[in-house]
Amino acid sequence: MTANLLALGAIALWASLAALGVSLSHVPPFLLTGLALLVGSLIALPLSRFDWRQWRVPASTLALGVYGLFGFHFLLFIALRHAPPVQANLVNYLWPLGIVVMAPLFLPGVSLTTRHLLAAVLGFAGAALAILGRGGDGTCAVWAWGYVPAAGSAFIWASYSLLTKRVTPFPTAAIGSFALASGLLSLLCHALLEPAVALSARDWGLIALLGLGPLGGAFFLWDAALKRGDARQIGVLSFLTPLLSTLALLWVRGETPSASVAVAAVMIIGAAVLATRR
Repeated sequence: MTANLLALGAIALWASLAALGVSLSHVPPFLLTGLALLVGSLIALPLSRFDWRQWRVPASTLALGVYGLFGFHFLLFIALRHAPPVQANLVNYLWPLGIVVMAPLFLPGVSLTTRHLLAAVLGFAGAALAILGRGGDGTCAVWAWGYVPAAGSAFIWASYSLLTKRVTPFPTAAIGSFALASGLLSLLCHALLEPAVALSARDWGLIALLGLGPLGGAFFLWDAALKRGDARQIGVLSFLTPLLSTLALLWVRGETPSASVAVAAVMIIGAAVLATRR
């Protein structure tokens, strides 16, 4: 029960990610990712009781953490800027299904069944409906290149989640080193590739929320949940994320869910649940 509550806490925080990302769409993506991840890394300080030894991990594990945290969020913010946000968000949340479908590629002793293949077809059909269906304003959505980074971010998070099962176990506080390294890398990319911008007090407040919530606290809760509970149950709970995230994004944008968005969400969540049934 404790593990499921921790997972639900992470899911609730992740549900706000796209909405906060859209609210901060005027902030360059490297800068936004870097500042939020640095804020998120601070959570590890009280968690580790200020013992830096709990932050230490092998270089290969640190590289995996940077791949997951930096790569996933940077591609997601790019997608939200270059594709309709609601549809891009749904495509991004194919990652729970990706974890199931790609498990045989990353984990020994895991096979892919016909049920998994059917779930994959249903999930990708849902993503296609989200992209090509009718938008909430009554106009037909068109293809946008931003769907490519949305799919890429889903692949990164799914593969990162699977690969963490193949590295030496590490304390939850070590997530702080993942966030710190990823944040510094993001800020370096900002200095080299993006124009300088002035941030308002509101921007700083939203960035702090982003760092303490979906780009910080959620990672620690998720890791603690996986260490304490049944990954299959926690995986099923994660299928709530795309629906909650989409509803939050629609609320922030003052939109009502269109029929195609509602059906796409049901298809993606249904595909993931089908893939995990025993």
